[in-house]
Amino acid sequence: MKAAVLTALREIEIRNLPSPNITSPHEVLLRLKTVGVCGSDVHYYTTGRIGGQVVEYPFTVGHEAAAVVEQTGPAVRRVRTGDRVAIEPAVVCHQCDQCRAGRRNTCRNLRFLGCPGQLPGCLSEFIVMPEECCLPIPESMNFAAATLAEPLAIGMYAVKQSVNMDNARIGILGLGPIGLSVMLCARQAGAQKIYGADILDYRCRVAADHGADWVGNPEKVNLVEEVARREPLLLDAVFECCGQQKALDQAVRLLKPGGRLMIVGIPEFERYSFVADLARRREICLQHVRRQNQCAELAISMIAEQKINPEFMATDHYRLEQCQTAFRQVENYANGVIKAMIDFP
Repeated sequence: MKAAVLTALREIEIRNLPSPNITSPHEVLLRLKTVGVCGSDVHYYTTGRIGGQVVEYPFTVGHEAAAVVEQTGPAVRRVRTGDRVAIEPAVVCHQCDQCRAGRRNTCRNLRFLGCPGQLPGCLSEFIVMPEECCLPIPESMNFAAATLAEPLAIGMYAVKQSVNMDNARIGILGLGPIGLSVMLCARQAGAQKIYGADILDYRCRVAADHGADWVGNPEKVNLVEEVARREPLLLDAVFECCGQQKALDQAVRLLKPGGRLMIVGIPEFERYSFVADLARRREICLQHVRRQNQCAELAISMIAEQKINPEFMATDHYRLEQCQTAFRQVENYANGVIKAMIDFP
């Protein structure tokens, strides 16, 4: 099979690799149809690591995907050959204290697609996954929408972990695919007002067109003053979705007393800092968001029922052989890209 392989920083090669085989009765061989290029994939592409997760070359990334079932193990009952599925990229053990507590996203033995030291990614023609990671999609759903269910599930989980959205006033700092997913899910959950910010004007325009009540570029306006003028009591929750220290500083100043700071973005630096006096006096609650926890099937159903439509995020489409170009475009935020998709025949 063909696969896109990281071979060095900012270097991707298309290689012929052995096709994977089913080795367990509960496994499924999948033929990939669409893979989304995630910001975390680009971190590995540009820096070779996310925190302590360091790439050993060669390595294949990719975890947002939809596929067709090519073959099933003898014990598989959930799907059949020919079924169309979205892929849950997290393989969990179901045995550890975290899994038993309902926290599959922090499973002690978690193996995640495209994560160094865990599983190779899905930027290849075929992969093998446990049947529980194969989430059937209806015929009415295209593969791009099914692929977008993965980042949408993260946005859904972030919203669920935050505050009651009924009449909530929230901020979203960073309007890439995850920030936009938070926006869509918050609106569907009943948020009263959504304030968005991004240093890329085109992302602000996209957010305004798809549900944000106000957007601003913090390099061009005083974000805190503009929001405070519209919301004198400030915001119930702020979702930091860009992994930037400046955004964390703005978030603390945007939150009302008792507000909740949701850290969703993945930073390239090692330590956060906060204005301790302000955060303490306002009794701000800090909540990290680790991927998603059992929200993928709900995200799929929301798309299928047309309650949420994330397809506008799929702005650019490439073939597997064009992965280098796709990653370069996402790295440089070129030509209005929101989500680059790798499409297979």
